[in-house]
Order: sequence, then structure tokens, then C-alpha cells
Amino acid sequence: MKCPFCGDADTQVIDSRVNDEGDSIRRRRRCVSCDKRFTTYETAELHLPQVVKQNGNRAEFSRDKLRVSFTRALHKRPVPTEYVDHALERIMQKILAKGEREIIARDLGEMVMQELKAMDKVAYIRFASVYRSFQDAGDFSDVIRDLD
Repeated sequence: MKCPFCGDADTQVIDSRVNDEGDSIRRRRRCVSCDKRFTTYETAELHLPQVVKQNGNRAEFSRDKLRVSFTRALHKRPVPTEYVDHALERIMQKILAKGEREIIARDLGEMVMQELKAMDKVAYIRFASVYRSFQDAGDFSDVIRDLD
């Protein structure tokens, strides 16, 4: 690590501590050349994939957009926020486990539908109606029949 004071590359770690959440490390360092001390932080860098839309456009992955999808589907439904948080975490883990640079929007939508199906049937049907572009009542009855 380069010293921020004199620019020398020779520094020593004096002390290392993991933060309370366990997701970063704080390191106290000392420059061998100028003897000044400074602090650095080390965190894991996770790259989420780009989302490939149906029309071929690409967009940055957004956890907030996923949360909005759940929120809209679950509007006025008796589902605790913790359930949504856990569902989002499971989806994030699946995405990161794949290790891909891109994810197809349809695959992402299917993951959301799986989580909603286990969480709340009405929310699942709401989401499916928009996601699959239902055209008539027959589309609804097909999904309801699949639930049974």
C-alpha cells in the first residue's frame, strides 16, 4: 500500500480489526519511510451482472427495482417486510452464485415469481398478470389452476 503522505510503497500493517458486521477490515498502517500512520479499509467487491432486457438492451442490476416489484405485487397483502428481505437475499445469492456477467430479465422475473408463489398466492397472480402480459380471464384461470 502506497503511503498517502510521501508516496513510498513500503508500509507496514500495525493493527487489523474486523468491523462489527464482519464485512470489512480496518487496517492501521505505518510508512517505513516517513513514519506517518494512516488507516485503510478492505471490503469484498461483488459485481452484479447486467440485466439483458427482452428488446436486447442492457441495464445495471438494481436491487431497488426488485424490491419495487415485490412491493407492488404485495400491496395491501399481509406479508411482513422481513419475508421480502429474505426473498431478495435468496435471489441475490442465486445471481451471485451463477457468477455470470449478464442475466436475462426473464430469468430474473422467474426467480421473483418463485419467491412470490411461496410467499403469497395473490401477489404471485398479480405479478404474473403483468409479467406474462395476461390478455383475458382465461390467462388468470390457467395460473390459478397451476397453483393447485
